Amino acid sequence: MIGDVTGVLLAQVGTPDAPTSRAVRRYLARFLSDRRVVDYPSWWWQPLLRGVILPLRSPKSARLYRRIWTTAGSPLLVESEQQRALLATALGPSHRVALGMAYAGPSFEAAIDHLLSAGATRIVVLPMFPQYSSATTASVYEAAFAAAIARGSRARRFVPAVQFIAPYPDHRGYIEALRARVTGAIAAASPDHIVLSFHGLPERFVSEGDPYDAQCALTVSALASAMRWSGSDYTVSFQSRFGREPWLAPATADVLRGLHSRGVKRPLIVAPGFTADCLETLDELGNEGRDEFAQGGGDPAAYCLCPCLNDHPLWIEAMAQLVSAATKP
Repeated sequence: MIGDVTGVLLAQVGTPDAPTSRAVRRYLARFLSDRRVVDYPSWWWQPLLRGVILPLRSPKSARLYRRIWTTAGSPLLVESEQQRALLATALGPSHRVALGMAYAGPSFEAAIDHLLSAGATRIVVLPMFPQYSSATTASVYEAAFAAAIARGSRARRFVPAVQFIAPYPDHRGYIEALRARVTGAIAAASPDHIVLSFHGLPERFVSEGDPYDAQCALTVSALASAMRWSGSDYTVSFQSRFGREPWLAPATADVLRGLHSRGVKRPLIVAPGFTADCLETLDELGNEGRDEFAQGGGDPAAYCLCPCLNDHPLWIEAMAQLVSAATKP
């Protein structure tokens, strides 16, 4: 029944159902087939993806997922569900909050089904990516809107009003949550240098109009101001390079290998663009990053990774602020 309820869709990219080659292959096939993620011609890309990349990458990625998998499941799913529950409590009974994943379960369609069945007349989509990228934010916009107007091949009889929350790279609440999280990590680790690692993007995307690089810079500037850092206190880098074309630089792996030669002994690695811990933070930065620091001569025991925002109270408050501002009359 339709009622006076606002639905909130927390939109994430997704995670495999299990740390197995089959589950990872299924997830990667969907993710890497999105033309916003990989925009090479399908006639060339799909045979390469299906015949070479998935058979080689799926077993390797499954091993990496097993290193971070918990008894409760995928860290990204566990943390995202916790965020959903806490945000629902913060917003109160006038809102219903559902979690949806673009390339995995729970799907956007299932999430919107849930919100509609709870009486939602409008749905506010909150992408869990503070900085806009066509490979993440735009993909979520498209998939969420498609799920709102149709269920599979069937058009929905009632289509709710859909509103997308704009990117928030320097939103005050988001920056304050980052400041609190980083401050706690600094108190625990006493680092002598900070590495701010963002997910990478092909340089071509930026040259074609994607504002991701500029929005990462906004986040860095706001966080550095909140932390009262000077330019020598931190280094910005980009991780998760895929393919052969040039990506945003410097690469995080190269930065980590070079820290010891710069005199850095106790680095703290922060991933401001990730709002929940996942493979890219826990393993790529946590495990592989520690190895890369050691390869450059650093002491792996002195390497420290800052947790993502996850269920930090200030981040839940910031999400509530974003939703409230979007729905204010």
